[in-house]
Amino acid sequence: MPPLHLLLALSVVLIWGTNFVVIKWGLVDFPPFLLSTLRFLLSALPWVFFIRRPAVPWTTLAGFGTLLGAGQFGLLYWAMQSDITPGLASLVVQSQVFFTILMAMALAGERPARPQIVALALAVAGLALVGWRSVTDAGAAVTLVGLGLVLSAAFCWACANTVVRRAGRVNMVSFTVWSSLYAVAPLSLITVVAEGPTAIGAALSHASLGGWASVLWQAVGNTIYGFGAWNWLLSRHPAATVTPMALLVPVFGMLSSALLLDESLPAWKLSAAGLVIGGLALNIYASRLRASLPRP
Repeated sequence: MPPLHLLLALSVVLIWGTNFVVIKWGLVDFPPFLLSTLRFLLSALPWVFFIRRPAVPWTTLAGFGTLLGAGQFGLLYWAMQSDITPGLASLVVQSQVFFTILMAMALAGERPARPQIVALALAVAGLALVGWRSVTDAGAAVTLVGLGLVLSAAFCWACANTVVRRAGRVNMVSFTVWSSLYAVAPLSLITVVAEGPTAIGAALSHASLGGWASVLWQAVGNTIYGFGAWNWLLSRHPAATVTPMALLVPVFGMLSSALLLDESLPAWKLSAAGLVIGGLALNIYASRLRASLPRP
C-alpha cells in the first residue's frame, strides 16, 4: 500500500476509534435514539439530491438502514448513555467480526478453520472478562445491561454486513447515503415512542454548539468520509491488506477515552482488550491462510 493510501487508512481508523468519545459528547445534549436519528438524517441530506440511488431493491436499503441505524447505533448509543464507557464500547462492538463469521458459516454451511476457533475462543474469553467485571465490580464502568446492549448492537452490525454482501458490487458511498435515508423513518418512530415529544423538543431547543458538532461529525466525518474512504481503499487493495488496520479502532477508542474523558485503564480492562484484539488478529491471519489454500 502506498504511503498516502496508508495515511488515508490510518485517518479512517483514527476517526472511527475517537468517534466513541464524540458520541459521548453528543449524548450530553441528545437522548440516544434522537442522536442516531439526527446522524442518519444528516448522512442522507442533502446528499441524496446529488448522488444517484444504487441499483439495489429498496428492501435491501431499508433493511441495511434499519439494522445499522436503529440496531447498531441506536443500541450502542443507548448503552453508552450510562451503562458502558466509550473505550470499552469500542472494544466490545468489535465482536461483530465474529458474529459475521458465524452467520456466514451458518448460511454457507462452511466449517471454521482451527485458527478461527481459537480466535473466537480468545475473543469470548475477553468478553467474558468484561461480563464478569460488570457483575462483580460496581465501579467497573460497565453494567451487564450495557454489555448486552453493545453485543446486540454488534449482532445487528453483523446482520447489516450480511445484507450488504448480498447486494453485490455497488457504489458504497451511494449505498450508505441512500440506506441512511431509509433508516430515518424507523428511527424517528422509535425516538417518538421511546423518548417522547417533550424530551425531543427540549433536546433540540437547548442543544449546545458542541452537541450539534457531534451530530455533524457522526454524519460527515464518521459515515460519509469514513465509509467512503474505507471502501475506496478496499476497491484498490486486497481486503487482507486493508482490513488489519481496523485492529487499531479499539486501540484508538480506549486511548482517546482515557486521554479525553479520563477513563481508567486497569489491568483487567487491558487484559480483555488484549484477548479480543488478539482474537481479531488471529482471525485475520486465519482468513489469509484459508484464502491462500487451493480450493478443492
